Amino acid sequence: MSFKNSRKDGFLSKIPTISIFSENNDLSKRCKFNFSYFDRDQDAGQDFKDWNQDNIVKLIDKLINYSKDSLEHWQREKIGRGSGHVLEVYGDFPKKSDFSHPKHVPIEAKWARFRIDSSTRLIGFVTPETCHDMKQGSSEWKFCKNTFYIVFLDDEHRFYKTK
Repeated sequence: MSFKNSRKDGFLSKIPTISIFSENNDLSKRCKFNFSYFDRDQDAGQDFKDWNQDNIVKLIDKLINYSKDSLEHWQREKIGRGSGHVLEVYGDFPKKSDFSHPKHVPIEAKWARFRIDSSTRLIGFVTPETCHDMKQGSSEWKFCKNTFYIVFLDDEHRFYKTK
């Protein structure tokens, strides 16, 4: 005779069964967003307090979606009818920009942007691919090519001016 214990079964059904080592776990491919280089002091950009709730919610929803894949994926993902991609890595700081290169951003930064909507961009940088998995100085910490360092909010497409 077997007894059913619904409380036990309910408790056991809530215990996570996935491991970071599971074949079907894709945690390591997911990109990361880092705000430690965020610059709210340039006139061309905005601070989060300048955005309304709808814009902030839209940005957070995009970050949730973008963080499900690698930066490499978003560089290949086409957007609109043109040749643009969700993530564009420009490399050098653009010559035609209303922004200036902040002193606290490393000179090796590969400048990039995520497209949020028609005119809104998330501006930042990635580390050079040649640095991936390289230890930084004498520390045990390694560079990661799958991290996007956010520097500016650009609600008016003023970072990389095309016109």
